[in-house]
Amino acid sequence: MASAYLSRTPSSAGNRKIFTFSGWIKRTTSDAATAYSTLFSAGSDSDVQGYAQAVVWGDSNDFLEFTVYDSSYLRFRTNQLFRDVSGWYHIVVAVDTTQASNNNRVKIYVNGEQVTSFATYNTMPQNFDTSVNNTTVQKIGASSNSAGGIGNYLDGLMTHVNFVDGTALTPTSFGQSDSNGVWIPKPSPSVTYGTNGYFLKMDNSGNMGLDSGGGSNNFTTSGTITQAKDTPSNVFATLNPLVPSTSFAGSFSNGNTTVGSSSSAKGIMMSTLGASSGKYYFEAKATSGSAIALGITNDEIGLNSWSPSTGNYVLYNSNGIIQRPSNSPDSGTTYTTNDIIGVAWNATDSEVTFYKNGTAINSGTAYSVEGTQGTMFFALGDTGTSSNPTTSFNFGNGYFGTTAVTSAGANASGNGIFEYDVPTGYTALSTKGLNS
Repeated sequence: MASAYLSRTPSSAGNRKIFTFSGWIKRTTSDAATAYSTLFSAGSDSDVQGYAQAVVWGDSNDFLEFTVYDSSYLRFRTNQLFRDVSGWYHIVVAVDTTQASNNNRVKIYVNGEQVTSFATYNTMPQNFDTSVNNTTVQKIGASSNSAGGIGNYLDGLMTHVNFVDGTALTPTSFGQSDSNGVWIPKPSPSVTYGTNGYFLKMDNSGNMGLDSGGGSNNFTTSGTITQAKDTPSNVFATLNPLVPSTSFAGSFSNGNTTVGSSSSAKGIMMSTLGASSGKYYFEAKATSGSAIALGITNDEIGLNSWSPSTGNYVLYNSNGIIQRPSNSPDSGTTYTTNDIIGVAWNATDSEVTFYKNGTAINSGTAYSVEGTQGTMFFALGDTGTSSNPTTSFNFGNGYFGTTAVTSAGANASGNGIFEYDVPTGYTALSTKGLNS
């Protein structure tokens, strides 16, 4: 969401003692310095009674925390850390301050399991009225601060956000295991949402705050929220900010599909998903600068320098060179800023075909992987010039950064949206694509 969020101010108070928050979240950043990343908030820091955040990722430690305010902050902070930026988390916070035991007044669940180990678990006053369900503003993806501003934005993806007013529920009300044992959302939870409850599916790109829970408790969108194809049921590859090469100095944004270099040092980034068989396709373009290389790599080069003595890679350089460890031919086709490069990777046969603006380069030559392939990943190489390129990837979500594809090409697999026709037999690199 970056600097975007959803907000709603209830017209009447609901049950301020008992409620449940449930949401599916995919992080796109970790080690966020001292910043918090908010999923849900109610009230503001200046409220004397009942400010609440549920749940936040806390600064560089990556813990989960539910916070309320009662003359001082009451924190419920996990020992467990949550640093995965490749998959989805299902977060549930169930609050019932009427419970006799303090241990039962706040319960946090992750991916269907209750968290039982806490670094901080303060005493919640029995029968305490939080600001949740009061007539103060509620936000999804951000929180207020004492100066009256907005901050602590969520840098990530959200879907199937449920809020139940008046009942403390468990994760099984919102999630279920699929045939592969993967925990996924229930499409239509059977719950009673109550006065201020809501169900935000976020499946309407024109109205991301639409309430599908039957209560018409719609939220207002502030900023630009981009709808992604990435869901808990089909996770798409992104760039992996946790595993850039050691020489890279830059920044990741737009759900880790855009990367900007901030130095002239060479560096290589790799995707979160990899494969050793199957056929996969992605597109990318440099939106500024153009000194880049696109293709595939194995995990060794992703952790080392530009030209290691070990590791395999096939990279199409903007100067036209097809870079490999020992044999790097000139394709005869260069590319520059705003050209869209397609990479069709045949992992089964260990070869790669490159496309420039929808046309295969060098008459469709397939460039083979040298040596043993093993598991490989989509890759971006910053060739180390002073142009400091910014590159946006379309792994199937249908966007380059925040700009939608102009006219979606044909894709026989039905998995992902791309600018140009996806080559026959290829699909997006996603969990659905890997299982096809």
